[in-house]
Amino acid sequence: MERKLKNAQHLNTNKQFMIGNGILAFAVIAVIVIFVYMSLRLQREREGDRYFAEQYTIALASGFEGDSISILINDSLLLNRTIDRQPYELQVKRFAEESTLMIVNNATEQLSVFELSERGGTYRYEKEDGKVKQLPQDK
Repeated sequence: MERKLKNAQHLNTNKQFMIGNGILAFAVIAVIVIFVYMSLRLQREREGDRYFAEQYTIALASGFEGDSISILINDSLLLNRTIDRQPYELQVKRFAEESTLMIVNNATEQLSVFELSERGGTYRYEKEDGKVKQLPQDK
């Protein structure tokens, strides 16, 4: 009988230890989840305050008439159509820290890439001999 009592006390101690470890592990996981949630919420609030006043004007001056063109800034598609007049202008507000303009000829899948200024402005392009060239900016 004395032997059963020792075994019961020994098992009870192990059970308490395991329950304590389980509670501690749950508390650690809960704290990690709370900190991750708070950091994501703070990051979302910071991004929500971003506003850019600058505006880009993209002007397709000459050589594009009759071509099927896609215009993208970063990974956002702004225009995907056949150009029916010259000059063709497109205005868009700046929406990112850094902006890259991509002009794609849909027929040949030729890609032309241009960096855009953080100050916005008017950018004029012409197509000559199948290549897109940026014209000097007006000041």
